[in-house]
Amino acid sequence: MIIRPARSEDRPAVRDLSGRLGLDYPDMEGDRFWVAAEDSRILGLVGLKDRGDCLELVGLGVAPEARSAGLGAGLIEALFAAAEADVWLATLIPGFFARSGFRPAEASPAGMIKDPAWCEGCPRTGCTVMVRRRT
Repeated sequence: MIIRPARSEDRPAVRDLSGRLGLDYPDMEGDRFWVAAEDSRILGLVGLKDRGDCLELVGLGVAPEARSAGLGAGLIEALFAAAEADVWLATLIPGFFARSGFRPAEASPAGMIKDPAWCEGCPRTGCTVMVRRRT
């Protein structure tokens, strides 16, 4: 299994896996992705969205058959190593991201304010905005 930047030929597999995991979103083709690949299969992915005023980690997911092997953490590290600035995220599982160096943020950048339709069905009280700073 290798973790690497997604290539143009990976886009259909990235779209497929993100759809199966419920992580797909409009205009995701414009974002940068990293993948966990085994042979020609994409088993994990993470995206980085440039929101203008911040970089946001989006769409972290691993196929069920490849979970519990550390791929999520590896994908986060690959993304962070390539990021040019602090990386932000909004999550319902802050404990997972805390293990990768993210800390709760007191406020979020304006660019991270989500469209209410995007957050539909998600309990707002459980959502935590976090940041991992470049030092």
